[in-house]
Amino acid sequence: QVQLVESGGGSVQAGGSLRLSCAASGFTYRVNYMGWFRQVPGKEREGVAAIENVVGNARYADVVKGRFTISRDNAKNMVYLQMNSLKPEDTATYYCAAKQVPLWYGVPTLAEAQYDHWGQGTQVTVSS
Repeated sequence: QVQLVESGGGSVQAGGSLRLSCAASGFTYRVNYMGWFRQVPGKEREGVAAIENVVGNARYADVVKGRFTISRDNAKNMVYLQMNSLKPEDTATYYCAAKQVPLWYGVPTLAEAQYDHWGQGTQVTVSS
């Protein structure tokens, strides 16, 4: 059973930075894709960034490109989201997600339906 535990959320002023961490365990396949999603009340969950563990290809939502960086430590089964130049509109609950597959298929997706495992979420609040 894959388990994901997020940490690192909090409150910050606009322009500040936060780093989210996600600890993963229970993978049985060698290849996995991990991503960060976020959700605000009343809105659908949206993909923020994702990364795969073979080549390290990453994908970002347009609204965070140039500000957020996703990275991972495969030896520790950790994935990180470095968030810089934060804006009030980045305020949301951030979720770590994972999908493990038997074969590598390239650049990860930001489609929520493609991910099978989810963390409990961590709140990020950006004040103006």
